[in-house]
Amino acid sequence: ELERELLQEVRNRTIAAVCGQRAMPRSVWQLPAGQRRTVLRHLLVSDRYRFLYCYVPKVGCSNWKRVLKVLGGALGSVHAALKMDHRSGLVFLGDLRPDEIRYRLEHYFKFLFVRDPMERLLSAYRNKFGEIEEYQRRYGLEIVRRYREGGAGASAGDDVTFSEFLRYLLDEDAERMNEHWMPIYNLCQPCAVRYDFIGSYERLNADADYVLERVRSPPFVRFPERQAWYKPVTAETLHYYLCNTRRRLIQDLLPKYILDFSLFAYPLPNITSEFCRQ
Repeated sequence: ELERELLQEVRNRTIAAVCGQRAMPRSVWQLPAGQRRTVLRHLLVSDRYRFLYCYVPKVGCSNWKRVLKVLGGALGSVHAALKMDHRSGLVFLGDLRPDEIRYRLEHYFKFLFVRDPMERLLSAYRNKFGEIEEYQRRYGLEIVRRYREGGAGASAGDDVTFSEFLRYLLDEDAERMNEHWMPIYNLCQPCAVRYDFIGSYERLNADADYVLERVRSPPFVRFPERQAWYKPVTAETLHYYLCNTRRRLIQDLLPKYILDFSLFAYPLPNITSEFCRQ
């Protein structure tokens, strides 16, 4: 599969160049404690198949967690119609002892999946603020209170605009963000952890099949199709939101996610007037 190999090559070279700079961490043990805790909490372990998977919310991670549960014997089938429990039946690298962590980082196949950063943010925004009450209460109310021109009024936190959300991200410390919008760089630390494969959300099923083959997963374990209720973020949707957001706001936010664009070979969002006139 030529396309996959070329993309890996580009990503590997970029990561080598960026991570080769002096200030960059060379291992998880060189990270400040908080950053180390974050990445170890996001690395899921399969001892039976000897791999580590760094999960990134909004990049197919619920389905990968199902696969891990099936491989570990905690779930009978990837199609089991259960509400996803994001903790039980999973082993997190951070729960192991330092020597066990070291061994697995050195010897296991390590992978993660990435996605266009703006698309991931839009997906998180639409899902969390459009559908999930807990997020509307926990973050929405605060965002509206802080960023709505003319005050929050009677908002229940369920009407946060995309611009208000981006302004909130601009003021947040990347290392303390909720995992659904924390930069992938901070979640998975690709300088400190040498990943063997970086899959793309854009080719999720093909790349997932490749990984399952690499780790010699049994043939009955296939990566599940997207749920029927899943609302994809199309190019048109992204175009609509980007072009209806103040250009300056997007430009100001880019530095926070710049490593996700550059390391994983995603173009910066096109917000030129020509593009937005289409």
